[in-house]
Amino acid sequence: MAEGSPIYQFGPFRLEVGERRLLADGRQVPLRTKVFDTLRVLVEQSGRLLTKHELMQRIWPDTVVEENNLNHNVSTLRRALGEQVTGQRYIETVPRVGYRFVAPVTRSADSGVALEPAPPAAPERSLRQEIRFCAAKDGVRIAYSTVGDGPPLVKAANWLNHLEYEWESPVWKHWIEAIAKRQCFVRYDERGCGLSDWQVRDLSFEAWVRDLEAVVDALGADRFDLLGISQGGAVAAAYAARHPGRVKRLILIGAYARGWRLRGNPKEIEGRTALIKLVGLGWGRNNPAFRQLFTLRFIPDAGPEQMQWFNDLQMVSSSPENAARLMEEFSRVDVHAALADIQAPTIVFHSERDAAIPFDEGRLMAAGIRGARFVPLPTRNHLVLAREPAWQVLLTELNDFLGWSRHPDAAPATAV
Repeated sequence: MAEGSPIYQFGPFRLEVGERRLLADGRQVPLRTKVFDTLRVLVEQSGRLLTKHELMQRIWPDTVVEENNLNHNVSTLRRALGEQVTGQRYIETVPRVGYRFVAPVTRSADSGVALEPAPPAAPERSLRQEIRFCAAKDGVRIAYSTVGDGPPLVKAANWLNHLEYEWESPVWKHWIEAIAKRQCFVRYDERGCGLSDWQVRDLSFEAWVRDLEAVVDALGADRFDLLGISQGGAVAAAYAARHPGRVKRLILIGAYARGWRLRGNPKEIEGRTALIKLVGLGWGRNNPAFRQLFTLRFIPDAGPEQMQWFNDLQMVSSSPENAARLMEEFSRVDVHAALADIQAPTIVFHSERDAAIPFDEGRLMAAGIRGARFVPLPTRNHLVLAREPAWQVLLTELNDFLGWSRHPDAAPATAV
C-alpha cells in the first residue's frame, strides 16, 4: 500500500484508496474500476452535493460518457453497500442534480498518521431547509421550501433555480442565511425548473402568478413580505397589485415591468433572439463556452467557484426546451399598467451596470409604483455577491425597510 494513502471508514466498511479495495467487516467487496472510482469520489467529498456533471468529469476525465453510466455505477454501489438489505442509507440522490454521500466518515492514513477528518455528513448549518410540494390550479406540482422563523418573507421564483442545489451555493447561500436568520424565508422552484414538474404545457406569465398564489395559500399566510428578483419581480408586482391586502411590503431587485420585445431596442431584440436559438443547442449540455457566455451576463465579476457553480446550475435547473420557452415568455412580460395598483410600501434595487436587465428598467419600475424608493447598487452583477460593497448596501437598506434591527432576536446586518 502506498505510504500515506488515505483510508476511509463508514459503518462496517473500510475503503483503502491506495490498495483500491473496499472491505466489509474484513471481507473484500469486489467492485469494478469505475464503480470503485465513483465510491472514492463520493466518500472523499462526503457531505457535499456533487452534480452529475462534476462526478462524470472526475470519474471519466478523458472520456465523454452518457449519464446512465453514472446512474448504473451508483445503483451498483447501493447494492454492494447493502442499502436495501440493511436499511442504512449511504448515498443520497438529489433529483436532476446529483448525489451526496451522507453516512459519517472517518479518515486516516495507512501509516498510522492521522489525517484531517473527512467533511461532515451534512453541512454544518444552523438553519434547516424543509421542502414540500403543492399543486397549482392546473395540477402542476410546485416544490417550495421554508427556512428560519419569524414573519414570512416569500420570494417569487426567478429563472435558473433549484431549491436543493442553491442551498450550498456560493451565489445564493448568503441571501438565504441573511434573510432566514431574521424571518421565515419561503422559496419555490418555477414550473419547468428545479424540483417542480418539468413536463408542463403552460409556461405563461399568468401560470407563474398562479403558482405564487398556490404557494402562499399552501403556507396559510394571510400577510407577508414579498421579494421579486429579475423576472420574479414582475410576478411579485402582479401579485401585489391583485392582492393588496396580503402583501405587507414589496422588495424588487433587478426587476423589470416590460419584457425585452417591448422595450423598443432592435439590437437587444436581435441579440436575445439569437441567444434563444443557442439555448436550444447548448443548454444543459457539456459545452463550457456556451455556459460561460451565459454566466457572464449575470455575474461578470464573480470568482471561479461562483462562475463554475452558475455554469453547472444551467445543466441541472431545466431542459433546453423549457429554457427556450421561458426566455421567449420573458420577452412578452408586461405589468407596467398594474404598477399603479400596488399599495404596499415598496423598495426597488437595481445594479448600476447590470448586463442582464438594463438599469433604466429598474428606474421605470420604481417610478410606476406610488411612493416606491429606488436604490442603485454599485455593481455589474445582476445577482449581488457576498464579498462586494453592493451587498452591504443591500443589507443596510433591507434592515431599515423590513425593520430587522427592531426585532429583539435579529442579528446585525453584516456580510455572511
